[in-house]
Amino acid sequence: MFREQIKVMDCTIRDGGLINNHNFDHRFVRQVYKAISESGVDYMEIGYKNSKNLFSSKEFGAWKFCDDEDIKKITDEIDTKTKISVMVDVGRVDLNDVKSAKESPVDMIRVAAYVKDVDKAIFMVNHFADKGYETCINIMAISRDQGPELLEALYQIEKESRSNVVYIVDSFGALYQETTERLVKLFKSIIKTKEVGFHGHNNQQLAFSNTIESIIHNANYLDGTVYGIGRAAGNCPLELLIGFLKNPKFDIRPILDLISKEMIPLRSKLEWGYIIPYAIAGMMNEHPRAAMALRNSTDKENYRKFYNSITGQEID
Repeated sequence: MFREQIKVMDCTIRDGGLINNHNFDHRFVRQVYKAISESGVDYMEIGYKNSKNLFSSKEFGAWKFCDDEDIKKITDEIDTKTKISVMVDVGRVDLNDVKSAKESPVDMIRVAAYVKDVDKAIFMVNHFADKGYETCINIMAISRDQGPELLEALYQIEKESRSNVVYIVDSFGALYQETTERLVKLFKSIIKTKEVGFHGHNNQQLAFSNTIESIIHNANYLDGTVYGIGRAAGNCPLELLIGFLKNPKFDIRPILDLISKEMIPLRSKLEWGYIIPYAIAGMMNEHPRAAMALRNSTDKENYRKFYNSITGQEID
C-alpha cells in the first residue's frame, strides 16, 4: 500500500512509558531514536510535556516531562529527517513551559482530549501553532463518543482550530473494522482542511487491521510502536505497519535489529500485549485500568472472575 501523503509516527517511548512511569534511560531512548531515524519513519513521539507542579520527578522519569535538554541528549549528532513530537493532555501542561519552536528540538505537539474538552484542545493547539509547532488533536476514547457531541466537536475543530491533523484514538481497543470505516469517513466528511490520523490499541488484536482499514479510507497519519509496546495490550506494531505500506522510503531492518537487541530483553521485564483481561476490557469497551490492576494482583490469571466482575454477573 503506497500513498505518498502517508506519514508514520512512532510512539514507542511515549506509549511505552505508560508501563514504567516513563523511566526509560537515555541510552535506551537514543537507541530507539537511532533505529526509527534509520528506518525513515516520519515522526517519533518521545513522551509527554507535563507540568512538574502536577507530577513528581521523583515518581516519574524524564519522558513524563520532556525537557528540551533531555531531548537534545537523544537527538544531537544524529543526522535524520525524523521529526520529534511530544504529547500534552488538557489540564496537565503549563503553557509557559513550552518555548517557541525555533528554540526547541520539538517539531510537533499533539493535544490529547476527550470530546467534552475539545474547546480546550482547540485553544491549546492554536497557542502552540502561534509558537511555530505542527499540531494535532487526538480525540481519545472514541469508542465511547460517537454521538452528536462528536459531530459538534469535529465541526468546531474544522472551523476554529489550526491543527494540522485530527486523530481517531481507539483508547480501549474496542473498535472493529466496520466502525473504523464509519469513523474515518465521518471525520473526512467534516475535516476538509486537515489530515485525519488513526491510533489503535491492541486489546482484541485488531490495532493493525483497524489501521489498515483507516488507510483504505484515506487516513494519512498512522501511529505504531516497536513490537507493539504500550500500556496494557499495547498498540499497532510498527514493524507490521512498515511491512504493509511498501513505501521505499521506509527500511524495516533497523526496527528488526532494535527488537532483537532491546525489545526482547525488555519484554522479560515489562508486560504488554495481548492478554485475556485486556481482551475482555476491549470486548466490553472499558478502560484497561481494572485489567491492569488484576495483572498486578495475586489473582491475575482468574479470567472468569474478572469477566464476571466487568459484566456485573454473579460469580459461580
